Amino acid sequence: MGVLFCPVDLNPVRAKMAATPEDSEYTSIRLRVAQVKNKKQQPTILYPFVGNPRQPMPEGLPFKLADYLELVDWTGRAIRADKRGAINTSLPPILSRLAIPTAEWLTLTTQFEQRVSTLAGSERAIRLAAEVLGYKKPPGVGLAKQLFA
Repeated sequence: MGVLFCPVDLNPVRAKMAATPEDSEYTSIRLRVAQVKNKKQQPTILYPFVGNPRQPMPEGLPFKLADYLELVDWTGRAIRADKRGAINTSLPPILSRLAIPTAEWLTLTTQFEQRVSTLAGSERAIRLAAEVLGYKKPPGVGLAKQLFA
């Protein structure tokens, strides 16, 4: 499923309107990267990446966001005769270009599935969702304070 989204996120690069996917205006990859850089949850207006397939499988794309970013970057480096642009092969890999501290990236990408069982996001968003769902105690507030402070 992620491969279907790659060309859309690469359209501005292929058209030489942007040098990299994370600089491409009006793409989902730019929005996702901006959210991660600002230590926020995945954008609620986009279908979330939920990690590797497992049972029970939460609703979302069965990939990790880091894997998708690397797939887009790798695909964008391929030079195609039918396209004007490509990601410059001399640029560092996307995760290096984003300059997200390694510890934060690892927490967001490797511990998310184990540490978040129900609600995830900012403390405010969790409290609002818990209220709407009728929870007496909002789950995930401690992690939100730690990750999204």
